[in-house]
Amino acid sequence: MTPKPVRAAPPLKENGTPMPTRTREQLDLLLRTVVSDVIGTEPEELHGGTSLVEDFGIDSLELMEIGSRLESALGLRIQVGDLTAAETLGEAVDLLVTRLAEPR
Repeated sequence: MTPKPVRAAPPLKENGTPMPTRTREQLDLLLRTVVSDVIGTEPEELHGGTSLVEDFGIDSLELMEIGSRLESALGLRIQVGDLTAAETLGEAVDLLVTRLAEPR
């Protein structure tokens, strides 16, 4: 008899309660909302192919603010380098999906 795989425990908040799981669509909306708040645009103006640096001229201070807001919302540690490595918003969403799936 082959044992069944065991699922990893869900990530926990500081108070010990499970972090809510988020879909890719929810993460996309969260990222677009945070970015639009920081750079002063509407979330609808942003899409998966949007380059924050090339399309909006975003700087490192704005990236730090975006990272800080995402950390607060998701309970993740996000480095500015993680965000600059993502050339588009779609790649940044991929990063968030991957990071949320990692055991903590």
